[in-house]
Amino acid sequence: MELRITSLTTLWPSIHHFQVILLFCTSLLCLQPPTDCLRNLGNETDRLALLEFKSKIGNDPHVFFSSWNDSVNFCKWQGITCGRKHHRVASLNLYGLSLSGTISPFIGNLTFLRFLNLRNNSFHGEIPQEVGSLSRLRHLNLTDNRLGGEIPLNITYCSELRILILARNRFVGKILNELGSLKKLVSLDLYGNNLTGEIPHSFGNLSSFKHLSVVVNNLAGNIPNKLEQLTGLTFVSVGVNNLIGTIPGALYNISSINVFSEPDNQLKGSLSANIGLTLRNLQDFYSGRNQFYGTIPSSFTNASQLEIFDISANFFTGQVPNSLGDLRICSSNLEILSFAKNNFGGVLPAAIANLSTKLSLLGAGGNRMYGRLPSEVGNLVNLYALGLEENHFSGTIPISFGKLRKLQKLHLHTNLLSGQIPPSLGNLSQLYELHLGENKLQGNITSSIANCQNLQPLDIANNFLIGFLPQEITGLSSLSTILNLSHNTLTGPLPREIHKLKNINALDVSQNKLYGEIPETIRDCLMPENLNMQGNFLQGSIPSSLASLRGLQHLDLSRNNLSGNILKELPKLPFLQYVNLSFNNLEGEVPREGVFSNITAVSLVGKKKSLWRYLGTAATSMPHQAKETQKFSSCHYPCNSYQFNCAFHGDNIFKGFPLVKIKKESIIQSFLGSLDLHGERIVAVMVLNLRQRGASKSFIAECRALRNIRHQNLVKILTYCSSIDFKGNDFKALVLDFMVNGSLEMWLHPNEDGSSQPRNLKLLQRLRVATDLSSALHYLHDLCETPIIHCDLKPSNILLDMT
Repeated sequence: MELRITSLTTLWPSIHHFQVILLFCTSLLCLQPPTDCLRNLGNETDRLALLEFKSKIGNDPHVFFSSWNDSVNFCKWQGITCGRKHHRVASLNLYGLSLSGTISPFIGNLTFLRFLNLRNNSFHGEIPQEVGSLSRLRHLNLTDNRLGGEIPLNITYCSELRILILARNRFVGKILNELGSLKKLVSLDLYGNNLTGEIPHSFGNLSSFKHLSVVVNNLAGNIPNKLEQLTGLTFVSVGVNNLIGTIPGALYNISSINVFSEPDNQLKGSLSANIGLTLRNLQDFYSGRNQFYGTIPSSFTNASQLEIFDISANFFTGQVPNSLGDLRICSSNLEILSFAKNNFGGVLPAAIANLSTKLSLLGAGGNRMYGRLPSEVGNLVNLYALGLEENHFSGTIPISFGKLRKLQKLHLHTNLLSGQIPPSLGNLSQLYELHLGENKLQGNITSSIANCQNLQPLDIANNFLIGFLPQEITGLSSLSTILNLSHNTLTGPLPREIHKLKNINALDVSQNKLYGEIPETIRDCLMPENLNMQGNFLQGSIPSSLASLRGLQHLDLSRNNLSGNILKELPKLPFLQYVNLSFNNLEGEVPREGVFSNITAVSLVGKKKSLWRYLGTAATSMPHQAKETQKFSSCHYPCNSYQFNCAFHGDNIFKGFPLVKIKKESIIQSFLGSLDLHGERIVAVMVLNLRQRGASKSFIAECRALRNIRHQNLVKILTYCSSIDFKGNDFKALVLDFMVNGSLEMWLHPNEDGSSQPRNLKLLQRLRVATDLSSALHYLHDLCETPIIHCDLKPSNILLDMT
């Protein structure tokens, strides 16, 4: 007799129309005991489910599933562990195999499964609802995949679940409130998803709960007060969300907590005064980048197991307590101490040197601390990062800092430090970040820094350093991010060893007193994106080797004594976005292509007068020569006592420089002009009265607002002019289409002196003016990408183009 097993077909939607056949398991019809017969049937269920799981794997780079075949029993397949009693699959462990594909719904047929680990693969799609059939499942780890969708409700049917880890995926939606029904749940990790909503209050019902991590999501609301009921809690991590409010007070009384982490939220309030007494097992404390205030509770010195203490970027005030040094007495494990970016004042206590010798990071930057840097800090010999930047520290850099042989990051910038850079810093052979900029350091740059063979950024800008630029520094091949020596008083030529900076991204030697030529060897600097040499006494021509810097984006050689032509190869650099060659002795033709077609990207101002700025898409050589320091073949036309160039922009069809020739004498009011466009075109030129307060800012704001607007009832802005007159004063003007029929004011109110002829507007004409005006205002207010409000609407500002 044959029977179809309906209970199994609900879990097997289709196996190629496979029909499950069961013979009566009796000693009369079967030569084996009934339990053996049923077990064999269950084994077949598991084997088929595993094969279906394998069929959904799209990529198996390590050929892991080659063992999953009928040559051996499935209990011996890789990643499979079966139970001894029933020989059913109890564990499926596919950790770190770089597999891709989807999770087969047939996973739900492995009803004896207790352990499922698919971590560190590339599974995508959603978690199948059939996971809810795994009633014996205790451990589920799907971390580091690309799974998405919402967390399925059926997962809460796994009543035996202890460990649920879904970190670093793409899950969305709210955290299931029903997870609070998993009474045996010990650990929940949802780190690094796109979950929204609040942390469920139902978590307070999880009496066995010890580990909660919901860090890096989009959660909002408050931290639930019901978490106070979880007296066995050891790990709380809710950082990098949008949580608000205060920390529930009773959480500070759960003595079992060893990790308390809530950084990068909008939490506020002060820390419990007894926090170091009640959280006596505390190891890691992260509260950075919130809105906490008050002082550092002195009770922290009682946290005998404290390893990490980070309260950076809050609003803590007062002084750093001397008692922090007592942490060594109670804690020999402290590794990270950061109270950076707060409002701490006072001095850095010398007692801080009493901290654990295990201390690897000390962060006190971004406060208002003052006084001398304690030389005792040099005793913290295991420091790898020391941040004391952005304070008011004065005095010299302690020589003892040279004892910090494991130091990798040293940030002392933006203080009031003086004296010389101690040669002992050359002892820091592992140093790869050194920031000493914006201080009052004096003397020569010590060449011993070249002993730091791992340095990537070196910034000692904005000091009072003198002397030649050490060739050992420019030859430090490890420098890759930036070498910034700007705003000092360095002299001498640029060393030829500059070619050793093969991986440098940004080189800035601006605002010094360097002289000589730019070395041709700069061609060997393969990676620079930013090259700043302005404000020196460099001379000679622009080296042709600059054309080899294919990744160059920003080039500033202004305010030097460079001569010769503009390098013709510059426009061919594919990523070049900004060029400033102003105030040199350059001459010749201005390139027309690439970056030179963008007014906001190029500056070629002369030493005596403004040369030109333009908006056109191409430049055309003109037969006129300017007599300024820089002489280009496509420059000035006279305009009274002004000389300036303008060009069209937007959707016009003109090429080259439509050059403005002003005919009127007035330079304060609007005046007429003409554009030489293979014939004459009348334009209106509106010159800005720069004597009015805020006029320059208003001009820039107006240009930005008008550059993208296009409407048939708005006067077209042809271009703008920004230049300098013969007295060295700024000159700014807008060039507009000229409306031959004047303003509405002239039509409605003719001048009393008879200088304007009386005119009449018919009713239909008046209606058309009103309609067009409404259309223009509607466009400005409602249809522009950035709404524009006209604040000076009056008849004199309404121009008529009708005949």
